[in-house]
Amino acid sequence: MKALYFSRRVWLLLIALILAFVAAYVIPALFPFVRLAFFVSLFLLVLDGVLLFRGRAKMFARREVPDRLSNGDENPIDIYLENRFAFKTHLEIIDEIPFQFQRRDILFRATLKPNETKTIRYDLRPTKRGEYNFGAVNVFAMTALQLLKRRFQFSQNKMVAVYPSYLQMRQYELLAISNRLTEFGIKKIRRLGHSMEFEQVRPYVAGDDIRTLNWKATARRSDARGSSFMVNAYQDERSQAVYCLIDKGRVMKSPFEGLTLLDYAINATLVLSNIALQKQDRAGLVTFSDRMGQFVSAERRPGHLLRILEVLYKQKTRFLETDYEILYQHVRTHIRQRSLLLLFTNFETVNALHRQLPYLRRLAKDHLLIVVFFENTELKSLLENPANNTEQIYQKTIAEKFYYEKKLIVKALRQYGIQAILTTPQELTANTVNKYLELKARGMI
Repeated sequence: MKALYFSRRVWLLLIALILAFVAAYVIPALFPFVRLAFFVSLFLLVLDGVLLFRGRAKMFARREVPDRLSNGDENPIDIYLENRFAFKTHLEIIDEIPFQFQRRDILFRATLKPNETKTIRYDLRPTKRGEYNFGAVNVFAMTALQLLKRRFQFSQNKMVAVYPSYLQMRQYELLAISNRLTEFGIKKIRRLGHSMEFEQVRPYVAGDDIRTLNWKATARRSDARGSSFMVNAYQDERSQAVYCLIDKGRVMKSPFEGLTLLDYAINATLVLSNIALQKQDRAGLVTFSDRMGQFVSAERRPGHLLRILEVLYKQKTRFLETDYEILYQHVRTHIRQRSLLLLFTNFETVNALHRQLPYLRRLAKDHLLIVVFFENTELKSLLENPANNTEQIYQKTIAEKFYYEKKLIVKALRQYGIQAILTTPQELTANTVNKYLELKARGMI
């Protein structure tokens, strides 16, 4: 009986019969017809129940969900259906998704012929890392009468972990392997010089730097095959250390489109670490807040990216102010080689920057430091809308002040030789990879 449910048609039929009996009480001549309609309805209900509940389970369903979901991305979820009834079956499918999504619209309807299969696909976008518990896939089967429903439950209690955006990481990885990063907003940087790591001697082509002509190889080739210039080809220097420093203080708790600034920084870190490894560099990680978090030394051995991914998965925002003195002491102790440091943080005012500027200057003295912080997209949208009353003028004036403070922060950092990236959260990954490729092309790391 737990699997038996009544459809809306049953309740509408019951209301119609009650009204008919009331009418027959007023008009006795209608009573025989109403009684006949009652017995016909009862017969149809019994027939519907016999067709649905005769024999063993006649439906099969399976939820196909990845072992892990990608945070901030649309993850495809498939529900496979198979009709084992001997008649055409109408189905209602309700998937019990994790409570973190706060969605109540995962309801699908389908019609399957005997022995027919079908796959229903929908997308879920998680915005928090952690464990997500999927409930059961509830399939309600109905006959052509659609009076009664028989519930079937499948794929109960599936636990899935939500990791940093590995889908975005794979997308950038494929573009990097095929040298097509420009198709995803990654700029092609003109090389101002070249590294001194020799790769090969090859024939001259239009556009090559004439300063790289190899006159000895040209003379040997000219003697054997006629006149043909040869040039020395150089490759980017490898095995450079690239560290991502992630601030986990309260300034990284601000949400944008469901994700916190910390999650945006984590996703960008995973992509950048993978790109650095693809470019033969060594990737490392440092997390910090009011105390030091995790430290992953820069390496390039197999499984290193998986280690970074597992560390990023466990990071959480703390609600205290960040201590940059602890960060400086840790970097000075554990990172002895000159490295590229990408600091993911956020400064809202120039005064907030000046409190931490002495430690940033010390970091920039020993390493190539890039400070990555965020534009407030809400302020930007407020500035674009015209002010129509005094209150809006006041709000817009305050917004312009904070927006201008961000520009002053960039200027203050550059005065001390510290490079800065001011970006929206949505463009964080592309802008960070852009900067890394630019510095590598210029031989600065």
